[in-house]
Amino acid sequence: MPDLSHELQCQSDGSPVVAGIDEAGRGPLAGPVSVAAVVLPQGFSHPKLNDSKQLSEKVRESIYEEIISNEEIRWASVMIEPKEIDEINILQATWEGMRRSFRKLNPTPDIALIDGKPVRDFPAPHRALVKGDSISLSIAAASIIAKVERDRLMVRYAKKYPEYGFERHKGYGTEMHRDALREHGPCPIHRYSFAPVAQAEFDFGKR
Repeated sequence: MPDLSHELQCQSDGSPVVAGIDEAGRGPLAGPVSVAAVVLPQGFSHPKLNDSKQLSEKVRESIYEEIISNEEIRWASVMIEPKEIDEINILQATWEGMRRSFRKLNPTPDIALIDGKPVRDFPAPHRALVKGDSISLSIAAASIIAKVERDRLMVRYAKKYPEYGFERHKGYGTEMHRDALREHGPCPIHRYSFAPVAQAEFDFGKR
């Protein structure tokens, strides 16, 4: 289970305000990549908070509501839309989301703990933690916010584009989603730079 040991290490090294950053939605064929940054209060603990991928939707939703309603927790989130993903690629889009979410926190944290690998041109000192969402409470909290906000958005998109079933797969490349792509072609929230979408657009255009 994640804890505050990495946050405490940063604080003992002279960086008292620590933000955890994580993303959701790097892999899907449709929808934005969602990024969140969270600063937890001293001594924070939670019996269920963990990597969002390890939790049920019901538990994620419950923890999300707890986080955003806790006045001692500072957080920020951003969405990098499919058009920008197509323009700069998914890695650059994810990094940009991490930079933007960090900058939205006020006051600015002293350091960030980031899930995964180091982020180029990050606006502050940061430490990259592999599988950070399973070892850092701040990153785990960020993973919850990023995941829940993206899932909710994809459910809303499902009402606008019902033929794709976004409410079920949230834009990931499931067999159902790929079948819908082949039948209907891409819609405005698809990532046209992703190979399955580009192929579907090509095939659909030849009909």
